[in-house]
Amino acid sequence: MTDAQSTRALLLALHDRALSAARPDVCLAGHLPPPPLAPRGHPTGRLVIFAIGKAAASMALAAENYYATVFPETRLEGLALTRYGHALPLRHIEVMQAAHPVPDAAGMAASARLLALAQTLTAHDLALVLLSGGGSALATLPVPGLSLATKQSLTRALLASGAPIADINCLRKHLSMIKGGWLARAITPAHLVTLAISDVAGDAPSTIASGPTVPDPTTKADARAIYTRWQIDLPEVAATLEAAPETPKPGDPCFAHAQYRLVGSGQMALAAAASLARAHGYETLVLGDALEGEARDLATSHAALALSLKAQGKRIAILSGGEAGVTFASNQRPGAGGPNQEYALSLARALQGASDISALAADTDGIDGGSGAAHDPAGAMIFPDTLARATKHGLDARISLSRHDSGTFFKLMGDLLQTGPSYTNVNDFRVILIGNDRPPRS
Repeated sequence: MTDAQSTRALLLALHDRALSAARPDVCLAGHLPPPPLAPRGHPTGRLVIFAIGKAAASMALAAENYYATVFPETRLEGLALTRYGHALPLRHIEVMQAAHPVPDAAGMAASARLLALAQTLTAHDLALVLLSGGGSALATLPVPGLSLATKQSLTRALLASGAPIADINCLRKHLSMIKGGWLARAITPAHLVTLAISDVAGDAPSTIASGPTVPDPTTKADARAIYTRWQIDLPEVAATLEAAPETPKPGDPCFAHAQYRLVGSGQMALAAAASLARAHGYETLVLGDALEGEARDLATSHAALALSLKAQGKRIAILSGGEAGVTFASNQRPGAGGPNQEYALSLARALQGASDISALAADTDGIDGGSGAAHDPAGAMIFPDTLARATKHGLDARISLSRHDSGTFFKLMGDLLQTGPSYTNVNDFRVILIGNDRPPRS
């Protein structure tokens, strides 16, 4: 195996190690609560699972397997709402699929089913809510007065504006009958346990899937300010914000019997990948899992850091996560690609073929931008010869970036990362390797 082949293999192994740390069958079992049981171990109430997000089906499957093995008498039921292409066959829990990131009628129908199921619970029951990234778009049930069409227009406008996810989710919470603590209100008086895999910077419970089971620290005034800041022109949204009730806040009785635990995050994924990089003889620099901003700006700063460390003679792996974004001109029709592919191409252009620097950037859910289809690429890889090979293919990185067409660039180069749905989601995973791989001694 050549140095280039070995480095490529290590990039893929680091990506796989990061994903493994966030897989529900790995991170969930140790946190699942016992079902409602009488003193002699017989079931007394229902255990109802509400799984929402890109990892909903895999989290529900992990729960089914756990209870079948450890508590085989459990009466298990529920509903999992996930993205198209992310379903798995389950025995007791119904799986429904919907669109992401722009909501659709299927998501609205599934959300109505979730809310109706929650309202059937009693004080003898246990609601187990399994949350993961993507839940904000999937669990769409607008408050009265707001149409699905307007909610779709709002989502498209916010995504195109470059607004940070915290702003987007704040608006979503104040226009929803599920997000922002409303699902917890519906679940009352049952006991509630929420287990979450985070895809957001900082892992704030109120931001993951827009916090359907935790107190909402934001207000309608915050939502109105965000609406104004990003220059949204949808009168129906403004009117609905005025009329909508305030979301449940800390101290609300609906949280009196609620527990919340974070079971998976970008930081855990980065730590797992860093351990493998060290086993291959690399120093590691973990920049954290909370990096946000324009993909090409992040790439430019990371390239400068990599070149500086290379000049110091470092053999090092730079790891980072978070959520990169891409802002389009109002009249621009983008090409193929996503934030991680744009980051990778911008990084290659900034490095200008520097020797012994390679990188991988991917969305951990397995889908980076594109149409949202299950066959879309997860991201891309770059190597010291990326720009030289591109020239031979008649490609120009600058032109591809100006068209936001990084996906076409990497497809022609054979450097797309295509994994299909990963059934988990801890947002972006990026690694820059400085120095060729030297496999660890056996």
